[in-house]
Amino acid sequence: MNKQVLFCFLLCLCCSGLAQSQPKIIAYYTGNAARLQQFPLEKLTHIIYSFVKLQNDSLMLRDTEQEKIVLEIVALKKKYPQLKIMVSMGGWSGCAPCSDLFANPQHRKTFAQTTAALLRQYNLDGIDLDWEYPAIEGFPGHKYDTSDRDNFTALLKELRQEMGHKYLLTFAAGGFIKYLEESIDWPKVHPLVDFINLMTYDLVGGYATTTGHHTPLYSYRAGQESTDQSVSWLLKHKVPANKLIIGAAFYARVWEKVSANNDGLYQSGVFKEGVDYANFSTYFSDTSGFVYHWDEKAQAPYQYNAQKQLFATFDNEGSIKAKSQYVQQKKLGGIMFWELVQDKTNHGLVELMWDVLGRK
Repeated sequence: MNKQVLFCFLLCLCCSGLAQSQPKIIAYYTGNAARLQQFPLEKLTHIIYSFVKLQNDSLMLRDTEQEKIVLEIVALKKKYPQLKIMVSMGGWSGCAPCSDLFANPQHRKTFAQTTAALLRQYNLDGIDLDWEYPAIEGFPGHKYDTSDRDNFTALLKELRQEMGHKYLLTFAAGGFIKYLEESIDWPKVHPLVDFINLMTYDLVGGYATTTGHHTPLYSYRAGQESTDQSVSWLLKHKVPANKLIIGAAFYARVWEKVSANNDGLYQSGVFKEGVDYANFSTYFSDTSGFVYHWDEKAQAPYQYNAQKQLFATFDNEGSIKAKSQYVQQKKLGGIMFWELVQDKTNHGLVELMWDVLGRK
């Protein structure tokens, strides 16, 4: 190998390493292709289309309409060659049969075979598993068993064997300690996957009867969950930082019947509704009665309406900037969010992520 060829070879390796080290910006997406094109796709690295269908033990598209959407979304890679298009299976209420199904070796094999076939057929880049949750309680009434933990590992092994390393294999992970401790065999799992999407939102969920920050960056009181708590736990347990993708919420969670003590924070209440980030300027307008607050310790915003006794917790420009900087500081793999249709089409949170992470 002459010096010029060697130089070019080393330069390519160097550039490849730099490209791999850049943080990912990953959007979950549930809409159609026409809506998708309203957003700044050049500022995303991955789109995870959600959700495809689990039929018996096979992965498939739901119908011809979903097939049309997938084909149109995949076609966008011609215009945006940096994009990786993945599909997701499961969701909060979408994995009812998972515990029984993935306990069976033949069902795991069939699922892996049909997944690999689906990715090949539609020129997709990978699969994201969203089982909420192995081995612990998730959606009310869904079966779970301690054996789910090992069965999830076995499922990933089967998928990797069928898919090889041409396709991305990822999963959505609960962003709370019980999940981290009980659901996943991390030493066996993390070598099998390309990255892990930490759902560090809904940490105070719709079933909660006490308010709090649902997507804080830092722990803010004893016994509360946070992004940093999850990341620190995983790093302590030797999960590579560059495989950790932290989560952001493009929506607010609103509670009603909340007393004015502490401006509604950590008070009893009843979950009322979610509000898309794109609608914040209307919902939290100057005439709405809401008063804005910033929790410096949690690096999280909230709003309280004393007249209507409403409390809202969410991500916004300030917390997204803080999370993006945290990704850089910890040398994490990137940031993901649920979901793109909730963002503004112009000057939204995606553009802020892009600017802070230095990808422009």
